[in-house]
Amino acid sequence: MLSRRLAPAAGCARLLSTSASVASNGGGGSISAGGGDTLGKRLLKLIYPKRSAVVVLRQWAEEGRTVQKYQLNRVVRELRKYRRFKHALEICEWMKTQPEMKLLPGDHAVHLDLVAKLRGLASAEKFFEDMPERAKGPSTCNALLHAYVQHGVRDKAEAMLREMAEAGYLKCALPFNHMMSLYMSSGELEKVPEMIKELRRYTVPDLVTYNIWLTYCSRKSSVKSAEKVYDLMKDDRVLPDWMTFSLLASIYINAGLHVKGRDALVEMEKRASRKERAAYSSLLTMYASLSDRGNLDRVWGKMRETFRKFSDAEYKCMLTSLTRFGDIAAAESIYNEWESESGTKDSRIPNTILSFYIKNGDMEKAESFLQYIVQKGVKPSYSTWELFVWGYLGNDERVDKVLECMKKALSTLEKWEANPELVAALFSHIEKKGDIEAAEDLLVVLRGAGYVTTEIYNSVLRTYAKAEMMPLIIDERMDEDKVAMDEQTRRLLKSTSKYPIGEVSTIMP
Repeated sequence: MLSRRLAPAAGCARLLSTSASVASNGGGGSISAGGGDTLGKRLLKLIYPKRSAVVVLRQWAEEGRTVQKYQLNRVVRELRKYRRFKHALEICEWMKTQPEMKLLPGDHAVHLDLVAKLRGLASAEKFFEDMPERAKGPSTCNALLHAYVQHGVRDKAEAMLREMAEAGYLKCALPFNHMMSLYMSSGELEKVPEMIKELRRYTVPDLVTYNIWLTYCSRKSSVKSAEKVYDLMKDDRVLPDWMTFSLLASIYINAGLHVKGRDALVEMEKRASRKERAAYSSLLTMYASLSDRGNLDRVWGKMRETFRKFSDAEYKCMLTSLTRFGDIAAAESIYNEWESESGTKDSRIPNTILSFYIKNGDMEKAESFLQYIVQKGVKPSYSTWELFVWGYLGNDERVDKVLECMKKALSTLEKWEANPELVAALFSHIEKKGDIEAAEDLLVVLRGAGYVTTEIYNSVLRTYAKAEMMPLIIDERMDEDKVAMDEQTRRLLKSTSKYPIGEVSTIMP
């Protein structure tokens, strides 16, 4: 537990949302709107991270212009909304050096959150320790608690919640919502109802609480619980938003209650707007899951009327929905539109088309489309190459083509989060062919990616057994890789020892 003294309770300030990412739509409120030269405009023009917000602030002051704290707070809020955290942090740090700017606990909370995002948890903890005692109120404690949750540090988060309880800071739902989010992300679902009970001891649930609670019901696939939660929400006079009805619709649709699901979608669409833009993507997904092509096209048309431009995420959602209907012609048309309108060259968008071709066994079209997007400047990602690995495995293609794609996939990553299912499928393909050269080659590739297990070595040995060949220095190699033998390893070593030695070119790195 951190050693700290918390200031007297001063109400529960709501921590500004730090996860919003606004899609480009040519609209929306902006402090830089209007004519003339403003400090906000200058700061928001800092597109490139290497440019400094402090330089802009100094130039503004050197021109004899005043800098108002409220102006900077609005700029910081705008920058955070667009995830431009570096410049937002630079502004917060500059404000801290100005003696005439009286910073409130909420200002320190925003500053702490940005430190956690850009410099890590240890720096955020030190920032909290070093801040004035008067600033250590509910908002800054919530900011540190949020940082613990974001980094998945459960013990410190729980300790922080206890300290906030002792200081009398648990006067709103926010800290409990943070903890429920932590338990949901860690899979500790049983702790969510406990936290709701604890919340009710101190305060009342808010909209976020109820939406997390409905997410819990969704994870438990419990229609009855979801309806009970919705009734409690009405009893507490908490107004639902589009997310509430999206969650209810998903629960109903997954349970096969399509009439109730459609009713929830109607309510959800009433709450979709330019401001609540994400609701439209959810509607597309839901109508696709209901196989309702009419409403899918209607919602997409409504989006065209509402927004000047679509985001990559919205294009991807529509493409995924169209491929669920098997309408590749319409999907290709939407893809061509994205290609001409977006300019981001995000590989996730063409991956939806590639995925359709590959899942339908049309590897020739997939290969041709891959060549096309590369020529257009799209850089294939790990997911792109993984699609081809699965595709070639499913079509029983040559082992060298499969391994080539696997190598290309891993070359796109700094660190690989191993996919045991994929590794097992690769070795199964190789074992069937008894290709010891390929087995050894794949072992070297996986070793380079930092993933070698006992089962991988057993797969290599099974390949040798299939080829009726004896492997070389397996025990030394396993020892070098710090991998232990099991009973199957020993049995395979014994069974292959009667065969002639297999000669391969890739044994040790």
